Amino acid sequence: MTNASTPLGPTELQTPEAAPRSARPSKQRSLNKLQWLRKAIVRTKWWYFTRVWGMDIDPTATFSLSVRFDKTYPAGVHVGPWTYIAFETSILAHDMTRGLYLHTRIGKDCFIGARSVILPGITIGDESIVGAGSIVTKDVPPRCIVAGNPAQIVRRDIQVGHYGQFLTAEGTKARLAAAGAFD
Repeated sequence: MTNASTPLGPTELQTPEAAPRSARPSKQRSLNKLQWLRKAIVRTKWWYFTRVWGMDIDPTATFSLSVRFDKTYPAGVHVGPWTYIAFETSILAHDMTRGLYLHTRIGKDCFIGARSVILPGITIGDESIVGAGSIVTKDVPPRCIVAGNPAQIVRRDIQVGHYGQFLTAEGTKARLAAAGAFD
């Protein structure tokens, strides 16, 4: 038996309380078990945006709960199928300073990064990606990645699937999992 001042030897049993935090078995915590609730809330918000405000958001499109669609000119908001809009993104369809009320369109299979701002009258082409924090001031051609303030094209002729996910994404995820990256 050892007292509190002597360190434990390599053969002595350590209790979980004495083990360092990194050596303790960890419980995997995840919000994924609440996905059903998130989907229900997003579906309710979709109904609210399309039925009450009259926005044109495809039923297969999804968005973060903190996305901000323009309610001053809601008829000008158009989101295509299989598109994802990340958190705190603003989709604008009006500009009070210039008296503009324009249609802002996001194509199919797009990904709009977090905290981006899409200005009024902008068209984002099908299968395009907008980088996080981008300010989109000009139309985005199909199959492009744009990023920055103002957003500039950083890559053309990309290939993505639903929600703007690269076609190679699942293979990359499988390789990382096999290498133990998710332990």
